[in-house]
Amino acid sequence: MFNIRTKIKAILQSENANYEATVMGWVRTFRNNQFIALNDGSTNSNIQVMVELGLLTDETIKRITTGACVKATGQIVASLGKGQKYELKATAIEILGDSDAEKFPLQPKKHSLEFLREIAHLRMRTNTFGAIFRVRHSLAYAIHKFYNDRGFVYMHTPIITGSDAEGAGEMFKVTTLPLDGTAAKNDDGSINFKEDFFGKSTNLTVSGQLEGELAAMAFSEVYTFGPTFRAENSNTTRHLAEFWMIEPEVAFNDLEDNMNLAEDFIKYIITYAMEHNADDLAFLAQRLEEEEKQKPTNERSEMGLLEKLNFVVNNDFERVTYTEAIDILRESNHNKKKKFQYLIDGWGIDLQSEHERYLVEKHFKKPVILTNYPKDIKAFYMRQNDDGKTVAAMDILVPGIGEMVGGSQREERLDKLTQRMNEMHIPTDEMSFYLDTRRFGACPHAGFGLGFERLILFVTGMTNIRDVIPFPRYPKSAAF
Repeated sequence: MFNIRTKIKAILQSENANYEATVMGWVRTFRNNQFIALNDGSTNSNIQVMVELGLLTDETIKRITTGACVKATGQIVASLGKGQKYELKATAIEILGDSDAEKFPLQPKKHSLEFLREIAHLRMRTNTFGAIFRVRHSLAYAIHKFYNDRGFVYMHTPIITGSDAEGAGEMFKVTTLPLDGTAAKNDDGSINFKEDFFGKSTNLTVSGQLEGELAAMAFSEVYTFGPTFRAENSNTTRHLAEFWMIEPEVAFNDLEDNMNLAEDFIKYIITYAMEHNADDLAFLAQRLEEEEKQKPTNERSEMGLLEKLNFVVNNDFERVTYTEAIDILRESNHNKKKKFQYLIDGWGIDLQSEHERYLVEKHFKKPVILTNYPKDIKAFYMRQNDDGKTVAAMDILVPGIGEMVGGSQREERLDKLTQRMNEMHIPTDEMSFYLDTRRFGACPHAGFGLGFERLILFVTGMTNIRDVIPFPRYPKSAAF
């Protein structure tokens, strides 16, 4: 077989030496026509392949360039040099793929993140993005393991949908109708979607929640984990047009159960990454520390990356009502001295990231779960509290990011739900399938959504969400 190879990570973690192995990977550097730094993506660490003089022809040596793909066979021996435990003393080297040294964009030097976004198809070969995407993999695996071990059913909810779960309207239209103005129209001039592929207006999903609720009414405990889409013209470091969401829905859970599940979930998956990606996180922590040194002192983070992760894992999350949070923010020196961009002057406003971070980083100095938001700033499906003003909603706030999780106990009372939908002009006839769960065997239930990329931002210490998804989609950009 051609593909009998040993991963570089396995060699470097082993306690053995003096055996023959074959490694395959991409050349990072080639020094003195003798020492190849080879990387196969299993770890940020390279293995040094030692090439004795005379082993290779001049023509082959010229082909060992940065970016080239190489197969090397030889003895794994203890390294005499500093920085590596073992090296491979080559007996045979084969060039699997050439790389034009003059054209290859990833030369062995420091590249800016902005430049690397332009070559996202190659940036995964760098140490920074190698670490990020291995951490992304571990977090994804930990998510499935967490819910599987607790008996949840993984539910694939539709990507193409005829409903808007948020009632926000910022959705991507899905259509096969011609875009040249010749599509059939109704008498009022609107597009006649009965002629479209699905016979109705359809969009890319913004959430799997509504379908998740339907499944929870049969399986009790379900979760979704898939891509979601928002057609918001938002060019910030925290927003993408295509991102992934984890959304559990649990029958018989109230708001407190929901908070407990979310807190356990976050602690579990972060702990998993810390245990299984220690080297990657150590590299990213060092990278962040060097980046922080370039900032003015007053803009630097109070905690390093690993300290921040331990901060979340080892602290009970503070649980505070929205009303209590507003009082804290309004009376804070930050607000009184007008250091907030958006000043807090009354109850009922939607909190901004700066307010959320203040609560976590300055006031409580621990992760915070905010509950019982004003109903006028929350979605129609959230359970109305007895005060008539608030709903049983919750957001989880973490340092550096602000909101990471949003969820609620769902409104299971048919009359209350339909009344709220009418108030928000959400057509009940189109949502009849959803209302059926309240007509036939309704029960208290709750769920939440966690933006996967927001989580990865937090765990890796990166500052731009476009750097934690392999091929980011945002306004005016759908490359690759």
